[in-house]
Amino acid sequence: MKTQVSALCAGLPRPFNGAEMSAIDKRPLPGPAAIRSFGIEGDMVADTVHHGGPDMAVHHYPRDHYAGWDAWLGGHDMLERPAAFGENIVAQGITESDVCIGDRFRLGSALLEISQPRKPCWKIEHHFGRKGMVARIVKQHNCGWYYRVIEEGEAQAGDVLECVETGHSEGSVARLFAKFYDPAHRASRDEIEEMAELERLSPEMRDKIRAKLAS
Repeated sequence: MKTQVSALCAGLPRPFNGAEMSAIDKRPLPGPAAIRSFGIEGDMVADTVHHGGPDMAVHHYPRDHYAGWDAWLGGHDMLERPAAFGENIVAQGITESDVCIGDRFRLGSALLEISQPRKPCWKIEHHFGRKGMVARIVKQHNCGWYYRVIEEGEAQAGDVLECVETGHSEGSVARLFAKFYDPAHRASRDEIEEMAELERLSPEMRDKIRAKLAS
């Protein structure tokens, strides 16, 4: 499983909604970019409580979903440029149904590992100026995902993102997201226990899953 990356993107926190700050507005980086344990050099997060850290170092949102969003939104100029959803990796050909927690990908000289799905928040709707986007993501399971950095390195647009090691085959990103966030696919207790045992799942999401078991 592999695809070519069309852009690596980064952004800095900017005023977003009154007193709020956000770095969702990311732009393509020229030339090689350093990929560190904390993410792509030059990229920052504004909300360090809900974003960032080693288990959410690099964000990937499949460009495969852009056409569906364009139809649903009735056209939107932000979809004409890379990183409309604040992603660091812009690529097409690999989606949430294809990848699993713990899958490892080589990108340039860096080695990345999928750690968790991305949970959508209100900032996507504010960014696009349209309500209902979070609900659609929950229903469609087109959430994107995060990588942790196993080996630091460099990469650039045009490099190949290639899966070099499979993780938990029972834990696709789409399935995990659906079972945890979509009420129409609510997980059974056995399924929740299974999700909590995924060794390469981020500790933060594991804690949330275990909290469900305790409730």
